[in-house]
Amino acid sequence: MPLRTSLFLALLSTSASALTLDLSAIGERVRQEHPSLKAARMVVEEARGRQLGAGRLSNPTLETSFQNESRVSPRSTIFSLDQAFPVTKRLSLEKKLSAQLVQAAELEVKDVERRYIAEAKTLAVKLLALDQHLVLHRQQMELARKLSTFAKERAAAGEVSALDAAQAQVDLQRLLLETRKMETETLSLRGALKPMLGIATKDSLALTGNLTATRLPESTAWHKRPDYQLAQTRTEAAQTEAELAKAKRWQDMSAGFFAAREQQDVTPRNTERTGFVGFRFSIPLPLWNRNQGEIAEKAASAERARLEKDSLASQITSEADTAHREMEANAALLRETRDQFLPLVLEQTHKLEKAYEAGQTDLLTVLRARDQRLELESGALDAARDFHLARIRYEAAVGKP
Repeated sequence: MPLRTSLFLALLSTSASALTLDLSAIGERVRQEHPSLKAARMVVEEARGRQLGAGRLSNPTLETSFQNESRVSPRSTIFSLDQAFPVTKRLSLEKKLSAQLVQAAELEVKDVERRYIAEAKTLAVKLLALDQHLVLHRQQMELARKLSTFAKERAAAGEVSALDAAQAQVDLQRLLLETRKMETETLSLRGALKPMLGIATKDSLALTGNLTATRLPESTAWHKRPDYQLAQTRTEAAQTEAELAKAKRWQDMSAGFFAAREQQDVTPRNTERTGFVGFRFSIPLPLWNRNQGEIAEKAASAERARLEKDSLASQITSEADTAHREMEANAALLRETRDQFLPLVLEQTHKLEKAYEAGQTDLLTVLRARDQRLELESGALDAARDFHLARIRYEAAVGKP
């Protein structure tokens, strides 16, 4: 039984794979592997399928009838063929509308891609920043462990207070708990990111990337953002639907021809045969129903689509401006923390540690200096993370591919 268990675990370990992915490759990975995107692309195929049947004439109607001879009428056979034709440009408008709906479906898929990529990049940046926080906390834990060991040895020798040794142990446990909490959060973020990248749960995922680079992106025109182009296309489609509703005021006219063959027995030996061919057409008159209801509905829909497009333009402008300001603020904060404050705190902490080892200061001062160092280093990581999160929002706002 133990042998079978070990073999099963070995098979599991060999079946799992590891993937290392750079932050810059997240977008393309989502575009290719996100399962929901594969389903969303079928919307385009559905629209193209509907386009195949748009703008076509209705099928012609073939009729035949037979009447046997009676005392008052001869035997007759009648054939007729009728075809309906629009008297307006309804068919061309239907073709135009179907093409616009295909374009709208394609833009809708692109917008879904934009949102999924932004969501995946956001998770990846948070995960990468959290991994760097863990490295920082583990370094702090190693320093705290050395300090705790040193304080315990000094306390055993009676050179420092036992309270200092206990306080050093408490600080070590605090860092350990914070590290465990971060590890749990890392598992949650990695579990949410894997399905978006098409990675199996059993497979491992490692991210690489540089969060310290805070170069502002170049300004990009947002008019090519997929959802704004989608709003424009929907506005145009709504206007086409309004024109189509007006074209439906006149129903299709019908034209066709018919032929008849008649035969009547005048005497037992004499049969008269006659026949005729004719042409007919009909035009429905828009007297009682002029499609006023649909015309009013489509006109209101076109106006609503235009207003929604204008509202989206205002929203996009605000999102892009806010994200750009956040990038600038976080980049300035990161430079100030990394280049000015952090070197001073690192130097001061190193001096205090040396002074504590020489018995020239108390442990509480050293711990307070370490907390300040950890807080500043964590603040620098948070500023770098927030810069890249704002950059993701900016690129998503302007529709940058």
